[in-house]
Amino acid sequence: MARFFHPLVRILANATQREMVRQIEYLKTENEILRSKLPKRITVTPAERARLVKVGRKVGAAIKNLITIVSPQTFRRWVNGEKRPKRSIKRGRPRTPEEIRELIIRIAKETGLGYTRILGELKKLGIHKISRTTVINILKAEGLDPGPKRGKGSWDEFLKIHAKTLWACDFLSKKVWTKFGRVEMYVLFFIHLESRRVFVTPPTAHPNEAWVQQQARNIIMHVEDQGEKVEHLLHDYDTKFTASFDAIMETEGAVIHKVGPQKPNLNAYIERFIQTIQVECLDHFVVLGEKHLSYLVNEYVDFYNTQRSGDN
Repeated sequence: MARFFHPLVRILANATQREMVRQIEYLKTENEILRSKLPKRITVTPAERARLVKVGRKVGAAIKNLITIVSPQTFRRWVNGEKRPKRSIKRGRPRTPEEIRELIIRIAKETGLGYTRILGELKKLGIHKISRTTVINILKAEGLDPGPKRGKGSWDEFLKIHAKTLWACDFLSKKVWTKFGRVEMYVLFFIHLESRRVFVTPPTAHPNEAWVQQQARNIIMHVEDQGEKVEHLLHDYDTKFTASFDAIMETEGAVIHKVGPQKPNLNAYIERFIQTIQVECLDHFVVLGEKHLSYLVNEYVDFYNTQRSGDN
């Protein structure tokens, strides 16, 4: 009797196991479909977590093939009673993308531009969320000067390099009283950048082409008498500086550098001298005629060249 029932029981048991497998497979499929329609992250209460741990602990290692509500690693922490590890929070601004850093460095090396103009070039390319400080820090980290001192050098460096042979000139205008009423007189000043020595021309009410040509010859002779040479001359775009004036200077080997409008800082030395002679001398006098103006100007220039102390 025992022999007869033994194979039958085995068949029945196997049939039940197959049915269970099919049922489990169906439930897993249904669960996957339901999970796909829910949020990716599902929050459970402590009571629900305890129920999952109680039932899932009995499943053993097979839980990793069944669990979907959380990851197997999280479930393992629940079973072991471990707390969730704290996330490290990075403070401060995120690092500038590497491609933008490389672009900033490339612009700096290939063009010699300073940080302000580099920022402008980035904006042209549609890169707006970069600050001046960021550009400066990137250049410094690469060992580059943030200022426009690469390439051919700055204007200040040019002045220092050529100071020994560099002169600058500009006109001063002053209204003087004559027997014909008030007349505007003009005086042309030249200054040597290295020594700050000043050369002054006679005043005139008519600074025409012939007059400025003569002043070009005068400054050339004056400098030659000092055993020196005018190799570079700065002046602005004043129409009184005619083409013939420049031609005479260039014939003697001088290179003319014209300073654009509204940029007095580029010709700061002569601009500062003219302001000085006005404030310290001419503003204190009612000038009566050409000779009076000439006297005042020459007296001040002599004082300036020989006795005035400190920075000019």
